[in-house]
Amino acid sequence: MSIAVVILAAGKGMRMESNLPKALHKIAHAPLIAHAMQAAAPLDAQKTIVVVGHEADAVTEVAKEINPDVLIVHQGTQLGTAHAVAQASPALEGFEGDILVLYADTPFISQQTMTNIQNARADADLVILGFEAQDPGRYGRLVTDGAQLKRIVEFEDASDQERAITLCNSGVLATSADDLFSMIKKIGNENASGEFYLTDCVKLACQAGKTTTVVKCEEAETLGVNSRADLARAEAAFQSHARASSIANGVTFLAPGTVFFSSDTVIGRDAVIEQNVVFGPGTTIESGAHIRAFSHIEGAHVARGAIVGPYARLRPGAELAENVRIGNFVEVKDAQIAEGAKINHLSYVGDANIGQDANIGAGSVTCNYDGLMKHKTTIGSRAFIGSNTMMVAPVNIGDDAITASGSVITRDVPSDALGVGRADQVNKIGLAKKLMNILRKRNQKKDLD
Repeated sequence: MSIAVVILAAGKGMRMESNLPKALHKIAHAPLIAHAMQAAAPLDAQKTIVVVGHEADAVTEVAKEINPDVLIVHQGTQLGTAHAVAQASPALEGFEGDILVLYADTPFISQQTMTNIQNARADADLVILGFEAQDPGRYGRLVTDGAQLKRIVEFEDASDQERAITLCNSGVLATSADDLFSMIKKIGNENASGEFYLTDCVKLACQAGKTTTVVKCEEAETLGVNSRADLARAEAAFQSHARASSIANGVTFLAPGTVFFSSDTVIGRDAVIEQNVVFGPGTTIESGAHIRAFSHIEGAHVARGAIVGPYARLRPGAELAENVRIGNFVEVKDAQIAEGAKINHLSYVGDANIGQDANIGAGSVTCNYDGLMKHKTTIGSRAFIGSNTMMVAPVNIGDDAITASGSVITRDVPSDALGVGRADQVNKIGLAKKLMNILRKRNQKKDLD
């Protein structure tokens, strides 16, 4: 059976207290809408539709970046979930498969749960995703009779007896396209909120003699984000799960609670991650790499056997080959560092190619920006860059070349050559003492004034 996914992302999110639409608030550096779309991606849906409303252009731009083929429909006025899904009807005209309704602000529905929903459709006309809530609060309650789901009651409309039910509604729903849009046409807004509830589909399906059922998942999967506090809880839940998954896959953490992942972080087995490490988007750490404490890595690839840190920063475009050494207070950006090369401390390497087994001395800088454009520095294999060398790009330093410490290199250095770019040193005998006496007299005069 073919499937279409409808993701509701029209809400403003008043409780977020933000000018940013709720769907674009981020967990692990990725917007909520990205989490929902990526969770649905393995379903291989024939169509994916995102319903936008508040700040529609901004949400549309992000959704299209994630999946250029996504279909966008608009909910001009937010009149409830059934009204939102109804806006997708024209985009699904003629579609004869199933529809799965998801929510941008419920980002953690697992692939296994989605598979369970699909499997349940073999025996039921309508499937609702539910969960046993530790504290049901204001969730809608699922009223069942054996395996049959009879109705969903919103908290505002529930009796005291119904509010005592702990089986709660996630909002996720699956049914055939024909049944869904047929029922939506019959839904009214005679309720405490004056909205058109998608949950009324259960009652309508039962009245039509359809079979309805509940698929249960862990409560953590249904965590909804409606406030900043919810967002913080969701971030903590994501990080906890990411750490546990990495540990299960063979990664060593010295202090796992201090390591933070991005949504797309990849770490290979036998990698070692020390304390207080932050991974930004686009980071891959290969097996056997060692990331030392207080390092920040974003948009970078670290190959096996490489050691990074402590206190290192890898920025987008940093590509570290096997057995590279990046030491403390080193920053690397948009640079390819070949196998065995070392940049051990206090250096900046940007827009550069560093050759195999090259050594970059302390305090060295590739001066890559002229105020308007970036320029490239190329350093050959086995080159030795003396401490405090300023390499003014564009510049090439050949294989086995050396730069003298304290040099400003403005021209190419051929292979095997020694590049020296210093001003001649002049010693003024006795001038230091004279200068200090002058400075002391000035300070004394200031104190008297």
